[in-house]
Amino acid sequence: MEKRIGTVTVLVKDRAVAPLVNAVISQYADIILARQGLPFRDSSVAVISLIVEGDTNQINALSGKLGRIEHIEAKAVVTKSA
Repeated sequence: MEKRIGTVTVLVKDRAVAPLVNAVISQYADIILARQGLPFRDSSVAVISLIVEGDTNQINALSGKLGRIEHIEAKAVVTKSA
């Protein structure tokens, strides 16, 4: 499959699930080029932005596994071709 460049945005609504999120992200470290996190101090919400490069199956698997964690929303956006 063709490699694509994209982003995965993760909204963490309860930081108690952070260890689960980090475990999934670690499983896909080979396709993650960069990671940026922004905690909102006045609420329990945090945003994680991942820059990824991989085939669509890998990127969708990462996004899907993150999205199945309770209190997490994850969306992926990928280029049409790299």
